[in-house]
Amino acid sequence: MDIFINEQPAGITLESEKTLGEVLAGIEAWLGGSENRISGLRINGSIITGASLAEVFEQDLQDIARLDITISTLPQLALEALCNSQEALRAYENSAFEDRHGIQDEWEASAAAHFLSEQIPDIYALLQKAFSGEALLAEMNTLLDERIRELVDPRAEFHHAGTLISEIVARLEELPLDIQTGKDRRAAETVHLFSHTTEKLFRLLKLLKVQGLALETLSIDTFPFYDFISEFSATLKELLAAYTAQDVVLVGDLAEYELAPRLLKLYTTVKDELT
Repeated sequence: MDIFINEQPAGITLESEKTLGEVLAGIEAWLGGSENRISGLRINGSIITGASLAEVFEQDLQDIARLDITISTLPQLALEALCNSQEALRAYENSAFEDRHGIQDEWEASAAAHFLSEQIPDIYALLQKAFSGEALLAEMNTLLDERIRELVDPRAEFHHAGTLISEIVARLEELPLDIQTGKDRRAAETVHLFSHTTEKLFRLLKLLKVQGLALETLSIDTFPFYDFISEFSATLKELLAAYTAQDVVLVGDLAEYELAPRLLKLYTTVKDELT
């Protein structure tokens, strides 16, 4: 049997494997811990779909002359899943009411939904709410647009986040005064915006690393990058705990003197590295 990965000879020497499932399990184990996954399969030139995948797992290797395996990165698979889900959501939005349930069922059974449920469960849960009418479709589409932009061009999205970073840093510096003067709604919005911004920043950093940004060699204020991130994350958790406990003094101190300057330093350091 000849094995090809992404159209190139794989150079894999089989040992005791007798079925296709055993070969695929070995390749998945080899990929384990990386940002790559098996995304496509052809046996003797025939494409294997998700519906027939379980049936071919027990296929004897003696019956296979050529095995073509497609491997994609997790960001590539995420982009495909999000785009397919957005197409389904738009079809749902533009369909007659009696057709919507069928579109929802088709999406829930799709490879895109299965991938999102395992790899991006927060988006999967929000999509379920959108399809069931518990969330606004326009807001869901806006969120999908943002995530798709991040995957298509994380560098551009990182640079465009500068305005957002400046805004949240200013609001963090104002948070103690907002709390002291009873602006509870604005304070809650600031905490929410800060949480959303840091999550976005961390997603982009992960994508930039996949694209080759050497974060492990980066230093921020003489701290190795990952030490800085560890301290930043710990302080972020402390802020959220203090906010939940309504410890207004600690919230103000952490926001103004710890997290605001660290967030700005993190962003500017990585931005300088990208230019």
